[in-house]
Amino acid sequence: MRTCEFEGVFSVYFIDISVHKQRNVPFMRLTTYFVPTLKEIPADAQMPSHRLMLRAGMIRPLSAGIYSLLPLGWRVWRKVIEIIREEMDRIGGQEFHLPALNPRELWEETGRVAAFGDTMFHIKNRDYVLAPTHEEIITSIARGSVRSYKDMPQIWYQIQTKFRNEPRPRSGVVRGRQFTMKDSYSLDGSWEGLDESYRKHHEAYCRIYDRCGLKYFVVGASSGAMGGSGSEEFMVESDAGEDLCAFNLESGYAANIEVATSAVPPVGRLEANPPAEKFATPFAKSIDDLVEQFGIEETRCAKSLVYFADETPYLIFMCGNDQLNEAKLQSALGVSHVRPARDEELAELTGADAGSIGPINLKTPLPQIADRRIAHANGMVSGANENGFHYRNIDLDRDAAITAYHDLRMVEEGEPDPLGGRPLRVKRAIEVGHVFKLGTKYSEAMGATFLDAQGREQPIIMGSYGIGVERIVACHIEQRHDDDGIIWHPNIAPFHVQVTALKIESPLVRESSERLYTDLREAGFEVLFDDRAGLNPGFKFKDADLLGLPLNVIAGEKNLKNGNIEIKIRATGERRILPIGEAVEACAALLDELRKT
Repeated sequence: MRTCEFEGVFSVYFIDISVHKQRNVPFMRLTTYFVPTLKEIPADAQMPSHRLMLRAGMIRPLSAGIYSLLPLGWRVWRKVIEIIREEMDRIGGQEFHLPALNPRELWEETGRVAAFGDTMFHIKNRDYVLAPTHEEIITSIARGSVRSYKDMPQIWYQIQTKFRNEPRPRSGVVRGRQFTMKDSYSLDGSWEGLDESYRKHHEAYCRIYDRCGLKYFVVGASSGAMGGSGSEEFMVESDAGEDLCAFNLESGYAANIEVATSAVPPVGRLEANPPAEKFATPFAKSIDDLVEQFGIEETRCAKSLVYFADETPYLIFMCGNDQLNEAKLQSALGVSHVRPARDEELAELTGADAGSIGPINLKTPLPQIADRRIAHANGMVSGANENGFHYRNIDLDRDAAITAYHDLRMVEEGEPDPLGGRPLRVKRAIEVGHVFKLGTKYSEAMGATFLDAQGREQPIIMGSYGIGVERIVACHIEQRHDDDGIIWHPNIAPFHVQVTALKIESPLVRESSERLYTDLREAGFEVLFDDRAGLNPGFKFKDADLLGLPLNVIAGEKNLKNGNIEIKIRATGERRILPIGEAVEACAALLDELRKT
């Protein structure tokens, strides 16, 4: 087929066609193909992708966060999977298929049973878990097989079902309890080797998203429970996304809000530095109250917070109304969990309620850290650890016991980006892929070592790389739909072409549309044939727009009497009338053009 830009993507489906043709099963006809479309929008579906997958008969819910893939949906999933597989093979990946049922003890070796917490599914009557990812299993294989630096590099991957006990599964297939993920792992004997494996995966992911017709951007990210030295996320902008990202694409800066920074100026020091002075603030419960009631500059207010890092309480200082970024705090302290102190804990530790806490006269000595924006600042105002009172003229070097300054703040829309100083956008996005430089976290924990060129034992240096099949499909629909339905890119469309027979009861329409269907299939196209009788043209057109196949070849009696057919391009709505004998060639040319968009 000369129009097939990525022939390998479609070869498996050509085999399917031939098998069904031999059995004389018309499985691509709407009279027999199972496509249970819905006319009404499901009440519980908020995201466009969720609504359209349900309405187009791609999925059906079984339970919260668990979906059945119906034939139309499964065709799309298979195409995305095949694109992923081709690009992973292209960088030297070797495909595995690992058990989803894992011994709990393997996960105990790395401490991730606790790290995943309730997100991990546990088998009630056996000491097993359902794998949310497979770092431990890959490491267990490597420690028994990879003995020498000569055995590396290795790239191992699988495309497998994963299980995560999401507390609030929502947004359709974007956040489910059971989902399909490509996870791959690199094994290297040097840090330079890890960099190369990471680069290969990064480039492979870009090709995957390009081939799937996604518009995406890449952000720096937190490694979270995965650990490691470096992490990036591939994001698709969406109002329904659960991740916040800060970016300015003109300057090239982009980061998940968990790690995003800006070039907001530091507060700095004042020349005058009088001693701290206590003053009454009976009606000031917030930074805004201090600014309004006492004319204090917002940036000269040191907001004080108490957080527990694992089991240790910390006193934390932020500038004015800056918001503490809990992910940054967790990373800065190197702990697995952080939480704000409860009201009763605040009173017990500091002697005051929230809004009146500060560095002077603490009831209980606490370790103190602060955001870099107020590093070594003076002339600050903070609570007196006594309700209704504050101190002014606080010098953080003189009057506090701060042991470290970290980037702890949440960036805000409009702040200058750290690369070019251009205004940051802060928008919601959906993560469609995540890559990690794990380093030696798992190999050290599980004893996966090798002998280097000098005969010394070293831990294997690892990377981990995940990409979500469901999220690619959902984000594709989020970006490519209109009020009438889905607009598929040809590379992952369930079919390339729909043949729509208008009033198939007419012998001319029936005979001509059957010939079109056969000619297109024999030319190598995947074709869905709307051969349903007794339906008016408007009904069929609405169904065609809902399913969103790239091209709709319309066989109507009026045009056929003149030897013509009509082709509608779903993406643009453009309609072309041409001789029936040119239909195959025209479809080939149009699909070529559509693949470039």
